[in-house]
Order: sequence, then C-alpha cells, then structure tokens
Amino acid sequence: MEKYRIDLPVDEIPTHWYNILADLPEPLSPPYDPDNGKRLELLKQVIPSEPLRLEFSTERFVKIPEEVLERYLQVGRPTPLVRAKRFEEYLNAPVKIYLKMEGYTYTGSHKINSALAWVYYALKDGAKFVTTETGAGQWGSAVALAAALFKVKAYVFMVRASYYAKPLRRYLMQMYGADVNPSPSDLTEFGRKLLRENPNHPGSLGIAITESAEYALKNGGKYVVGSVINADIMFKTIAGLEAKKQMELIGEDPDVMIGVVGGGSNWGGAFYPFIGDELRSGKVRRRYIAVGALEVPKVTKGVYKYDDPDTGRVLPQLKMYTIGADFIPPPIYAGGLRYHAVAPTLSYLMSKGYVEGRDYDQEAVFKMAQIFAQVEGYVPAPETAHVLPVVKEIADEARRTGERKVILISFSGHGLLDLSNYADVLGFEKA
Repeated sequence: MEKYRIDLPVDEIPTHWYNILADLPEPLSPPYDPDNGKRLELLKQVIPSEPLRLEFSTERFVKIPEEVLERYLQVGRPTPLVRAKRFEEYLNAPVKIYLKMEGYTYTGSHKINSALAWVYYALKDGAKFVTTETGAGQWGSAVALAAALFKVKAYVFMVRASYYAKPLRRYLMQMYGADVNPSPSDLTEFGRKLLRENPNHPGSLGIAITESAEYALKNGGKYVVGSVINADIMFKTIAGLEAKKQMELIGEDPDVMIGVVGGGSNWGGAFYPFIGDELRSGKVRRRYIAVGALEVPKVTKGVYKYDDPDTGRVLPQLKMYTIGADFIPPPIYAGGLRYHAVAPTLSYLMSKGYVEGRDYDQEAVFKMAQIFAQVEGYVPAPETAHVLPVVKEIADEARRTGERKVILISFSGHGLLDLSNYADVLGFEKA
C-alpha cells in the first residue's frame, strides 16, 4: 500500500537551521541607508541583536537553541508530508503531489517556525515586550503564541482591512494574550498622521511595519520581523529540512516546487534547503515557482531595485522585486500576500532565473480552493490556495507531454478561520 502520509520521528527533527547566504553564487546586495546611517542605527535599536548578526552571517548551518527546539515540539513539529492523491485523480495527469502541511501547527501556519526564535532572542536582549505587524493574522497569531510560551507581552499591528475582515484571527491572538490594534492606529505618530489624512485608511503591511518599529523604539520593546529578511527565512527552514528528510524516506525527488509569496519566508523556509544543494552542485535543474496575488503583482510585475521595506521609510532600503512602498493594495482576503515586495534572497534567485513567478486573481483561486476542499477534505488558507492554479497548470502540461512530474508544495496554512471570506467570494448564504 502506498504511503499517503509521511511522518518524521520526533527524534529526527532538525537541530540546525539552514542559511542560504552560504551558497549564493555571489554576495547579496547589502542594505542601503539613504539617511546617512540613521536607519541602520534604528534597526540596531529595535531588532534583537542575534537575528541582526545572523542576517549577515554566511555560516551554512546554525544551531537551534534548546529552548526553541523544545517549543517546536510543543506546537506540532515535525509536520507531516501528505500526498494529495485525490487531487491527483481530479487533475487526471501523470503527477505526484506532496504537501508539506504547515497548517498542522497549533497556529495553523508556517509562521510559528520563526516566531519562536524571534521572541527567544528578544528576551535574551532583555526586551520588555515584542511588537510586530500582521496582514491576514497568521504571523500575528504565531508571535502571540510564541510570546505566551516565553511569558512576554506582544503588541500586534494588524492591517486595518484584515482586522475587520478576519476577526477570528484577531480573537486567536487575543486568546493568547496579545494586544491587537488595527493599523494605521492611534498608538503611533505615523499611524495618527495617516488617520488624520484618511480616517478609513485600509492599511498595508508596509504601514504596520513602520508602526511596529516606532512603538518598540519609543517604549522599550523589540520588533520581531515576520518575513523578507534572511534571518527570518533561515528560522523557517526547519520546514524545508524536514521535507528533505521526508522525501528521502520515500525515495522521491521533486521536479517542481511551488509556494506562495507574501514577503518570501514561506517560500524560502520550505525550499532554500533544496535549492541550496543545487547551487552548491553548480546546476539548478528543478523548477521553482513563486506564486503571488494578481491584485499585488510583485512576483510578475515588480522591479528589481532598492526600495523601502516599510511605508514610513524608517528602515534601511533593500534590493528586491517591488511594486513600490507607497502601493496600497486592494483589501483582498489573502491578507498575507498584500506586501509590496519580495525578500532580497528570493529576489536575487528570481533575478538569476532560478525561480519563476506566477500571479492569480482571488476569484479563480477561491474556486480552486473549493474544488480542493471537496476532493481532499482540507480547506487551505486563502494565501495557500494560490498554489492550486499553478499545480493545475503543471498537471495540464504533464498530460500533454506525457512526462511524469513529482510536485512538492509548501502548504503554508489552513483556512478554517477564513470561511466567512470564502463565503463572501463564492456566494454562500450567510446568516
């Protein structure tokens, strides 16, 4: 009987994170400070010191602290690798589809993988509290839980459009004890300025980042970053390292890897351990596909240049694919994909042609999510569901050519707290 679920024994959980900076063909473009060092100085004040050190390290493997490893086990790691056999049958093509099920963690997504590390390092620096931004609420939920497990307060700035569209995510954060605020908020000078200009401002991740940094700086906290920077992606590579072991256990070698991109940490966390091996060998043979929202088309229409990671322009600029820090995305339900740019490391890989970009619109994605739920029984998060049209694209191609393909997907989160959003788009009758 074929194996449809591959569980990694608890005693085989990875003990080190993987750092792709060790294997890039050339050094990554450094951060740029257009304000003569003021932004870099701010960064040093608000970011925990060890992640900041790791951001520029080229050490290939970094030991996971025991305190973090223990909590990984507590919140559901290792997560299973699941074969989507019924979805394969629906697609009727010569493909095998494996899902790295990050929705099986306690907060329902991959975000907890780095949240635990960030909060741990913030406390090592003596932080009074931690702050962060969140779009759909997945990252905010992860930081809220991590803060609870390490017994420290979390202040979360949630993009205003998502704050009202996704109340269940907000309730989950509050259940863990976090203080959740719609961004722009009245807690920061930058937020108050934007609300004076537009009391109904929908917000953006770039704005929430600025507010998080400002509030931490002025009140003695530490800002923990949910995506984009390399240290955060490195913390999330525990998922990819697990997936490598799981694929090896069943003797499978993926041909195509697909993941969604909000800022890039889900994608990098799942696939950097694989593409790193290929970069070291000197030849990248697999297809790597990064998927975004058509309403925020950074992976297909972004420009590779230095840009601000935050709308308030308080953090150093990074070289990345971007549609502009001033871009205010429409209030789509895939709030985690509303960020304006792509992580510098992933942007570099895209610029070299190692990674392809795809964008799909909300209606097409949600229809595919409903089909997937009906055949597999699992409701994906709106963000995660963006991989599904790409899987169909690969399957259609395999059917035409007759060439068999093994597909590995970072299935980054579940959508059980997003059902009202699905109902709105798919036209379900609501009470």
